[in-house]
Amino acid sequence: MLAYILRRTLWSIPFLIGASFLAFVIIQAPPGDYLTTYAAKLEAAGQSVDTARLNSLRDRFGLDEPFIAQYWKWITNILRGDFGMSFEWQQPVADLVGERMLFSIILALSTILFTWAVALPVGVYSAIRKYTAGDYVVTVIGFIGLATPNFLVALTLMYFGVVYLGADVTGLFSPQYATAPWSWAKLLDLLSHLVIPVVIIGMSSTASLIRIMRANLLDELYKPYVTTARAKGLGELKLLLKYPVRLALNPFVSTIGWAFPQIISGSTIVAFVLSLPTADPLMLQALMSQDMYLAGAFILLLCILSIVGMLVSDILLAVVDPRIRYN
Repeated sequence: MLAYILRRTLWSIPFLIGASFLAFVIIQAPPGDYLTTYAAKLEAAGQSVDTARLNSLRDRFGLDEPFIAQYWKWITNILRGDFGMSFEWQQPVADLVGERMLFSIILALSTILFTWAVALPVGVYSAIRKYTAGDYVVTVIGFIGLATPNFLVALTLMYFGVVYLGADVTGLFSPQYATAPWSWAKLLDLLSHLVIPVVIIGMSSTASLIRIMRANLLDELYKPYVTTARAKGLGELKLLLKYPVRLALNPFVSTIGWAFPQIISGSTIVAFVLSLPTADPLMLQALMSQDMYLAGAFILLLCILSIVGMLVSDILLAVVDPRIRYN
């Protein structure tokens, strides 16, 4: 088991290197650069463009250097802890990214825990009570959850909260805690505000995992080993949890790798609707303005989260299913 974990960890290193190069390719792919976009905005607003100043800034930021030279400068600075300066905000990228990525990770972790806490028991119930009224109710609710866009749910909850409850459901903090230093009261306020975005963002993934859990468990419940264990007198609950449920858990564990970046990058519209101070709105703005150091930092961190998530997922799969580690 230890050898498997070590081997899998070492394999993550070349993936990290490839992810950093791919992130830089993505932010450099659109034609032009930040200064090109900036000049176009000035022209659209009817203002004059100082070509000499643009060329001076281009030389200062090294935008005329070859692609490989720019990548090497970027990645070596990141290894030293310097993510560069944001062109648009004129602030260190680390200061802009840090707190927003922290909130995004907290939101993603909370969404995953919510998804598992709901999908696992509901999926098991739906499988062992198949074709009953409860199973049909779960199926209908699941299909509604899959078919309803999460931003539409966010807009509906905002309207309901403001019109009928007189409460603002946007943001992650109450006004008095938005700029306050961290304390237990601020942490509790954050947890109370996490409920609505977690339910909205996790609704479709919860519905999907319920269907997956139901299908996988139904495949396991009628296999010979379950019949044999039941014939030997093993209790129904112990039998269910020890064998078929454990094997049906594989999809839950294997989704960790893509769940983090999918939740962070896939909740952009919800973040705009609910005014969440997460990474999504700032990353979208950085991509649109071609603020390459800021956008590159977000994309690189999402790639790292994916690789680390896949590593954790593979290790947990080896723990849950011994057949994987023996390979």
